[in-house]
Amino acid sequence: QVQLVESGGGSVQAGGSLRLSCAASGDSYSTYCMGWSRQAPGKERERVATISSDGGSTYYSDSVKGRFTISGDSAKNTVYLQMNSLKPEDTAVYYCTAGTSCIGPYLYGARYWGLGTQVTVSS
Repeated sequence: QVQLVESGGGSVQAGGSLRLSCAASGDSYSTYCMGWSRQAPGKERERVATISSDGGSTYYSDSVKGRFTISGDSAKNTVYLQMNSLKPEDTAVYYCTAGTSCIGPYLYGARYWGLGTQVTVSS
């Protein structure tokens, strides 16, 4: 079992920045692939970024590439999503996710989700 707790959401104006954090705990957390997904009202859930367990491989959706950065701090058991140049269309609930393995946006094996944190970007 892996437990994930997100923080750092909030409201910001377009063009601003936020950093989301995901504190992870549980068995063999450090071997998991981590990711961030988001869901806006009336839209399907979208995986926006993933990072491999060794940090050597990352994925970004086209909608956030060049603006968002995923990173991990193994000493703190925390994964971050730095979000810059935010747009109103980035407004969504953001979820931290973990999987046994990942390829691009897809997580495989045992998968876990946090409860989410709201990000609101105003124009």
